[in-house]
Amino acid sequence: MLGLVILLTVGFVLFHAAVIWLTVRSLLRPPRRTYAWAVARGRPGDPSELDTPRAFESWTFQSGGRVFPVWDIAGEAPNGPVIVCSHGWADSRLGLMGRLDSLASVASRVIAWDLPGHGEAPGICRLGTSEVDDLLALVAHLDQPRRVVLFGWSLGAGMSIAAAARGAPVAGVIAEAPYRLAITPARAVIRAMRMPYRLSLVPAFWIIGTVIGVGPGWNRRQGGMGFDRAALAARLTCPLLVLQGERDEVCPIEDGEAIAAAAGEHGHLARLANIGHNDVWAPDQAAATATHVRSFIQSLNIEPGPHRIA
Repeated sequence: MLGLVILLTVGFVLFHAAVIWLTVRSLLRPPRRTYAWAVARGRPGDPSELDTPRAFESWTFQSGGRVFPVWDIAGEAPNGPVIVCSHGWADSRLGLMGRLDSLASVASRVIAWDLPGHGEAPGICRLGTSEVDDLLALVAHLDQPRRVVLFGWSLGAGMSIAAAARGAPVAGVIAEAPYRLAITPARAVIRAMRMPYRLSLVPAFWIIGTVIGVGPGWNRRQGGMGFDRAALAARLTCPLLVLQGERDEVCPIEDGEAIAAAAGEHGHLARLANIGHNDVWAPDQAAATATHVRSFIQSLNIEPGPHRIA
């Protein structure tokens, strides 16, 4: 009997360790969405392959010794802002496609990049910690940053808030489906993978904190700034629009409410009724979402003039 108990205990420990390892690996190395991924699914692989093709340029910028690919897409509003788009976890520049028509209609240019460990970019996903430095490097690469509006969804939404809170001289921030703490969407992702998370997620985050070099308490105390996106929103000096679905199963509406409220007079929450995490730009919702974005852009004090790459 004792031997059986020992065997079962060892088996449980090994199983638990394997689940933790798989959780860490899944979060730091999400599946990549590349041009080949899009072509294999019959989807457009760049803006020129859309039903209504859009002119764009490809270029790169450097940050932390790595080279990141960028799409620089012509907009339809010569005096509009330059909208810099940061995608979500397990997404890439390709995620811009369903948003592009609405953004291009109010922008002079739309810029999209692949985050570390996503799309065609090198590295691993660091869950929105050091990626903020990369976003700041991209903004610094652009001329006339005060004409820039940061737009991000999910992971990219929090990064956009954090970049503006750290002093990026931008005109405004649009945060689609943001979350306060990284463990919130991670829990939803692991649960969706049908993996046990109640006993594995917390130790996995401790390991992730060590792997990405910010320590075990990074989820609340990252880089001296804090990871909590509501706390960072409180530091904003530019307008913030939060687009949040009331039925978001990954990033709860309560997080969006807290983030918008923390921004005080700078914050505005657009509650999207009956909308989930991936439905903000669904065909039957896109027009309503675009109206919120257009009103926000029109409310900003955008300096007129051409935009150039530095």
